[in-house]
Order: sequence, then C-alpha cells, then structure tokens
Amino acid sequence: MDYSEKVEAYYNQEHQFAKGIQILREIALKANAEEFFKWQAPVYGIDGKNVFWIARFKNHFGIGFFNGVFLSDPKKVLINVQKGTKAMRHWHFKSVEEIDEIAVLNYIKESIENQKKGLVLAPVKKKKAKIIIPKLLKDALVKNTVANKNFKSLTPYKQKEYTEYIAQAKQEKTKLSRLEKIIPMLEAGKGLNDRYR
Repeated sequence: MDYSEKVEAYYNQEHQFAKGIQILREIALKANAEEFFKWQAPVYGIDGKNVFWIARFKNHFGIGFFNGVFLSDPKKVLINVQKGTKAMRHWHFKSVEEIDEIAVLNYIKESIENQKKGLVLAPVKKKKAKIIIPKLLKDALVKNTVANKNFKSLTPYKQKEYTEYIAQAKQEKTKLSRLEKIIPMLEAGKGLNDRYR
C-alpha cells in the first residue's frame, strides 16, 4: 500500500471525527501543501519538509504544527500537549462546528511561510559530559606516556569505561589491582571491554 492509499484509508475509516478530519484535509489541500503519510497519520509539507499534520483521537481531532511555536496564534488556540516539546503546537476540535475554516487556512499558510523562511526550532544538542579521570589513573598516565597517548586517542565512551572502572572500586586495594590490569591494555591501545565487542 503506497502513501496515497494509506492517506485515503485514514480519512475513510469509520470514526466519530471522520467528518472533522475530512474538512481539515480540504482546507489543507487549498494551501497547496504536499500530502504524505508518516507516523500513522497524514502529514503535510513543502519541499519534503514536515510542516503540519491532521489527526483524530478518542476525545478530539485536530491539526498539529511541527514548528507551531513560531505561529502568531491570533485566536490563542494553540497548545503544547507534550512535556518537553519545544516547537510543536496543536489546535484541538471536539466538533465540526468549532472549525473556523478561514482561520485554519490562515494558520496553515503562516506555517508554510515560516517553513519557507527557515523558521525551525533546531534540537538543542546536549553538552558532552566531561570525563573526570580519577587521581590514581591520572598519576599512572602521567608516568606512562604510551598508555597516556593511547588513552587520549580512545573515544570518549571508552575513556569513560576506564575511568568508571577505577572510580567504582570501593577499596584502594581493588583500585590498584584494577589499575595494574588496565595499564597493559592501554599500552596496547585497547578499550576496557574490546574483547566483548
């Protein structure tokens, strides 16, 4: 089943809000947006970029805007329904009588224009956690230039494995025993758990 068949099946499925989502679709198509099917719902966009979608739920139906945070929202109808979501906004309806076709079309057109302007909220990249090297390991690396060089060339993930291996030992005796075990591995340029990968 291709995307157009999936879209048609979605709109033609028996549902209490079938008429409501069909009206929203008619409005969406007036805006000349591309229609495709993603995440089990019809999605609309331009130049292959997702702009908005139409969906039905148990207690409401509506239109969602992927970058709705940039919409002017003159009717004050947009809501953020997902905790932690910064960009998406939704407009919910409980009946077809609530649909203001002109207003919905204006919101759609504004969302398309915003996309053309490049107004998108980019995901914030998490800062990489700084790797804290336990003093015992740091001192051993200072004394052993080969192990130190190889440690620095490891990926942050593999460096973290080594630092945690030493730091998580409770007793000094265990830390020293673990240090003796890992120095030859570092001299050979190996990660702590390479043999298991």
